[in-house]
Amino acid sequence: MTDQTTSTRFPHETIEQWAGLGFDLPRLFSAGALGERMGVRVLEAAPAKVVGTLPVEGNTQPYGLLHGGASAVLAETLGSVGAMLHGGPQKIAVGVDLNCTHHRAVRSGIITGTAAPVHAGRTSATYEIVITDDSGKRVCTARLTCALRPAAPHGNADAAGPASH
Repeated sequence: MTDQTTSTRFPHETIEQWAGLGFDLPRLFSAGALGERMGVRVLEAAPAKVVGTLPVEGNTQPYGLLHGGASAVLAETLGSVGAMLHGGPQKIAVGVDLNCTHHRAVRSGIITGTAAPVHAGRTSATYEIVITDDSGKRVCTARLTCALRPAAPHGNADAAGPASH
């Protein structure tokens, strides 16, 4: 992982909950290899709120506009991180539904996503992700639902992997 993930802020309660389990929190709650290639940065991570950014440059479609799939990657990353933190170390989050409504085009700058739970249950979690441009205008509204599955013993996730985004 790049040093971008090391700047992620976790609340004290989250660090305590995951302490001693052998997890690298910034790595586990990151965008993974895809997000790294796209420049996703998770800045703040807690079950109640996850914030991250993505550069527009390098993530555009042929017309030079932000690719809708790039917004989807940011949204799914942030919602998945929130769901994983909500589920705690005994669960893994597996995305089962993502929808995105794109409101306006963006040609440059950085977009910022903020994920907040709309449902935080025992077996599923749904997050709304609001993505804005540099001027604070809404670019995309997304909703992600994750199934929360039991993690395998000793911190190893089942076949889905430790953080299926």
